[in-house]
Amino acid sequence: MNALIKEKLAIVPMKPGCYLMKNTQGTIIYVGKSKTLRNRLRSYFTGAHDKKTQRLVLEITDFEYIVTNTEIDALILEMNLIKKYDPKYNVMLKDDKSYPYLKITSERHPRLLITRKIKKDNGKYFGPYPNVIAARETKKLLDRLYPLRKCNNPPGRYCLYYHMGQCLACSENTASKEEYARIVQDISSFLHGGYREIKAEIKSKMMEASDQLQFERAKELRDQLTHIDAVMEKQKVTLNEQVDIDIFGFNFNKGWMCVQVFFIRQGKLIERDGAIIPFYGEASEAFISYIGQFYLHQNHLKPKQILLPIGSNADLLKELLQTEVHTPFRGQKKELVELAMKNAGIALQEKFTLIERDEERTIQAVEQLGELLNIETPLRIEAFDNSNIQGTDPVSAMVVFIDGRAHKNEYRKYKIKDVEGPNDYDTMRSVIRRRYTRVVKEKLPLPNLIIVDGGKGQMSVAKDVLENELGLDIPLCGLVKDEKHKTGELLYGEPPFPVTLERRSHVFYLVQRIQDEVHRFAISFHRQLRSKGLIQSELDHIEGVGEKRRNLLLSHFQTIENIKNASIEDFTKLGIPKNIAENIREHVTKKKTEES
Repeated sequence: MNALIKEKLAIVPMKPGCYLMKNTQGTIIYVGKSKTLRNRLRSYFTGAHDKKTQRLVLEITDFEYIVTNTEIDALILEMNLIKKYDPKYNVMLKDDKSYPYLKITSERHPRLLITRKIKKDNGKYFGPYPNVIAARETKKLLDRLYPLRKCNNPPGRYCLYYHMGQCLACSENTASKEEYARIVQDISSFLHGGYREIKAEIKSKMMEASDQLQFERAKELRDQLTHIDAVMEKQKVTLNEQVDIDIFGFNFNKGWMCVQVFFIRQGKLIERDGAIIPFYGEASEAFISYIGQFYLHQNHLKPKQILLPIGSNADLLKELLQTEVHTPFRGQKKELVELAMKNAGIALQEKFTLIERDEERTIQAVEQLGELLNIETPLRIEAFDNSNIQGTDPVSAMVVFIDGRAHKNEYRKYKIKDVEGPNDYDTMRSVIRRRYTRVVKEKLPLPNLIIVDGGKGQMSVAKDVLENELGLDIPLCGLVKDEKHKTGELLYGEPPFPVTLERRSHVFYLVQRIQDEVHRFAISFHRQLRSKGLIQSELDHIEGVGEKRRNLLLSHFQTIENIKNASIEDFTKLGIPKNIAENIREHVTKKKTEES
């Protein structure tokens, strides 16, 4: 614990609020909340922690806090701060998964849709369906039973669904608002558990058709009954209450938590879902924060009731979500909460070993790389590679690996405009200068290790820029490919010497992943740039085609080959005058002839 943190801890108030942990660059790496700030903050710097929390604490060099009036204010502020700063250690609240819902639109001719976004548009929403296949099967069943709009045809222009008796919107005598209201009510009733009445009605019609020897019609009705059984009657766990309920359970171990949620709709358990997430601090608080984020920031539809395990802060969540939140002490609801917790424990047990093993292998590889190079553990690695074809369209790319894992949001692409011809050394010099001049100027995080894809020459120019131009002392190594263009050897030191990597070791696989990823990123950027240049260069020589029309052509036709195969009518449909369309056609036809 540094002196600054020690002094600040002594004056932190015993009040609720949020705290923001910072690293050496002043970047916020973790946001948390507590009903007693001083106790929570002191807990990070005293006592024993698991390896994951130790890694967080090692990066903390400063913190700040915001006092709030109540714990609910702290919870809301915590979620807003996480959304604003996106701290790397707040993984648990960055899951963007959303569930599909069935939606009946509020249009004159309503439609039944599957959607993942809930809007205030007067539509009716049903769900959620964590299993998207279940949502599609239910929609397919309802499409057969109820003739809502399934096309955009005007009245009198019949669609296929109209002839199948599944679309009323394109009929010459369109359905009235009252008829649509009745259909919408029937669908709502069906999804709210009233499908048994529908089954009885269909069964009656089937028997009637059979008695009248209308066997084809009877077969259609029988198939509808089969679909209802298959889609709506899979789940046998039921409650007497015909309301929507979400049941949460959780289990935790060694800094990881599994949260399970059961979705009860109209008394029936329709689906369950779960997530395994890392957490820091108190498990019960992380659990409540996760549920708050689940509904408020991930836009899940709130049910009538939420059930939590005994000991959870139901009052806090009730105030946050403005819905009924209970912790049942007896009966079937308590059994369902315990079932959710049991499932969370089983899922955590199944996944925990794999997660821990994967994390351990990755961190061990990073630690071993630091030991081999005799440097501090390179938690942040930045790697560079160049790409060009005989000096044309030279580019460079940088990838970032943190804790042994790729962080694609920090990747960077560089167009090289100040180097003539195929000069890999000057290209490397240019990109290293541009990258770390900006890092110094904007006080961005410095890497613990820089890797250049190349040998002694690339290392030499990169080292010259870092040390002599920018005054930076950052460990640097080179990666050389073998005759099969695979990772060959790692170079390090002054003068550079090969560092032996055991081919089957985790550290070799880490280095190989870094080299393959930076090469892939550089090559894809070069191809993208080159392809774009080829297309644009041809269009730029056509009289009457400026930037606006060029972009229109590229947006519509996508490739130069499609433009070459287009007719004058294809161009005029886009609003291009006929004389300019003729110019385009003449130019691309001439070009096509030359190529053949």
